[in-house]
Amino acid sequence: MKLIIPMAGRGTRVRPHSHVTPKPLLPVCGKSMVERIVSTFSDVLPRPITEAVFVLGPDFGQEVRDELTAVCRRHGATAHFAVQDVARGTAHAVACAGDHMDGEGIVVFADTLFFMKPDLDLEGADVVAWVKHVDDPSRFGVAVREGDRVVRLVEKPAELISTEALIGIYWCRDLGMLQQAIQYLFDENLTGHGDEYQLTDAFDRMLKQDRVFKTATVTEWLDCGTIPALLDTTRVILRHENHAPDPARVSDNAIIHEPVFLGEGATISGGVVGPHASVEAGARITNSHVSDSIVFGDATVVQSRLSKSLVGRSAEVTGFDGALNIGDHSSVSAHLP
Repeated sequence: MKLIIPMAGRGTRVRPHSHVTPKPLLPVCGKSMVERIVSTFSDVLPRPITEAVFVLGPDFGQEVRDELTAVCRRHGATAHFAVQDVARGTAHAVACAGDHMDGEGIVVFADTLFFMKPDLDLEGADVVAWVKHVDDPSRFGVAVREGDRVVRLVEKPAELISTEALIGIYWCRDLGMLQQAIQYLFDENLTGHGDEYQLTDAFDRMLKQDRVFKTATVTEWLDCGTIPALLDTTRVILRHENHAPDPARVSDNAIIHEPVFLGEGATISGGVVGPHASVEAGARITNSHVSDSIVFGDATVVQSRLSKSLVGRSAEVTGFDGALNIGDHSSVSAHLP
């Protein structure tokens, strides 16, 4: 079983935190988004993941490849890498996986997180597409049904033809069939929404070739595409997972209001932390109130009151009161009233 994971985008809506770190490698309660995706499929698929193919941007360095290789190693898989030099749509991103597009595999985009049950039924299908009901499907591809049968896949429909949004996860019995459908789009120059080659259109071609499509769903579908969404997703994951902080790293004069995540080597000295605070590895919070916030690795927060804030890696915040969003290696110093 392969995972094909396009992640060449720059994550502009979560800047400044994606200036240095690709968005899928940003940590969410101690694990990067992409590791959470690999871990989820390792838990729920009926067959083990043996390979993962990451489609990267042209400026992603060796550090990114090393981190992704380590993720795969932790899950017993081999990492491969491809590059999408120019963004020409979701189908183009998948096609960049090239010679790896064969055999059984999952295509999953690394910009959302999800929870799903481990009772996946892949038998008798050529494609399984994951869907979720949404009130406004105009921002997504959708699956259109006649009765129980999927008859069309449409990217970002202009009118309400379905409320079953395609959430960017697809299992293929043979990735080579998908590659052929994408190549047809290229050969015929069949661009779709945004004048780009859309993966929805490639799957719709397979559907018209009488391939057998089934759908599956998720119990949670969590957006990580914006700063507010990343905070909301962190809040949900904190509720789902038990992250009781190690008392040895919390001083006697500090108060913890769970749920809180405290990463390896992170310390709390005085003040109040939580609820819904994620303090990543090596971060230090001193005499501060921090809630509904993410403090990234090795950051320092001193004598501050933060809510709905993101503090970048190795950043320093002193004496600030309110909502704050600063990038890696930045510094903010103010005076509390």
